[in-house]
Amino acid sequence: MADVLPLVEARLHTALGEPDARAAVTFLGTDRIEVLRFPASGQEGDVVRYATLGMSAQPMADPTAALADLVKGPRAELLLSVRAGAADTDKVLRPLAVLAASPQVEGVIVAPGASLDVGEPLWPGAPFTSVLVAEPGGLVEDLELDAPLDPVRFLPLLPMTPNEAAWKRVHGAPALQERWLNHGTDLRDPSRRSVPLD
Repeated sequence: MADVLPLVEARLHTALGEPDARAAVTFLGTDRIEVLRFPASGQEGDVVRYATLGMSAQPMADPTAALADLVKGPRAELLLSVRAGAADTDKVLRPLAVLAASPQVEGVIVAPGASLDVGEPLWPGAPFTSVLVAEPGGLVEDLELDAPLDPVRFLPLLPMTPNEAAWKRVHGAPALQERWLNHGTDLRDPSRRSVPLD
């Protein structure tokens, strides 16, 4: 079976250009996770993007399944887009790698609508400790793999303040996203305040 990661990296390069930095993190008992940094360029000149590479090497398994299927199952990588220069967002590399390793470490399936929490600021001084997993397909198209493998989906992450995360647990992801939209929230602002929730 062909190694998935070179195909994933090629898709990232096609969609986002050449990375200007990369860092690798290995957690005990897991595969290596890399995080690639794609510099601001083109139409959105101030947006820097971070993408994980390694999460899709294995399919995510249902933690309640008696046996893990090593072939079929959802595969994904994570994407984070933030405005450059307003905060030390390059320190997000390790938290992103932690989130990307969570399917292997905790046996979770990361899917749109899910909340992921790292338990600490995403970068120094960040008002966010968690992210909302958004729908894929906008920034980087799904990568189709040979049958019977599921495609690799590139899941955008939207940083949430603790108040937003608590509100989302009660009202759901669509309601929070609608609130962000109605208030014109800049989800790429690394130091934005919580959207009004009353």
